[in-house]
Amino acid sequence: MKKKLYDLAHSRAGDKGNTLILSLIPYDEQDYLILYEKVTAEKVKAHLKEVVEGNIIRYEVPNIAALQFVCYQALLGGVTTSISTDTHGKSLSYALLEMEIDI
Repeated sequence: MKKKLYDLAHSRAGDKGNTLILSLIPYDEQDYLILYEKVTAEKVKAHLKEVVEGNIIRYEVPNIAALQFVCYQALLGGVTTSISTDTHGKSLSYALLEMEIDI
């Protein structure tokens, strides 16, 4: 069965220059293990391939049941240098939540 991440979790985002940080936090702490197993840096990179040009590093934060993804070269040069209409990280947190995983 496939589920979109927004069914299991919410996301927060931060951006600094051309680097994006996305956190993925399950609504139910028990779903952390599903996210841990299914949402890899490689899968996030494939899902956001049109936006993230650099590497993605995943950090696990099990004491608060969260994952964090640091995405390099992700904001078309950064909010202040890009001519794109919205390169803020918050819009990409919603893009992450559209990702489907097998459960």
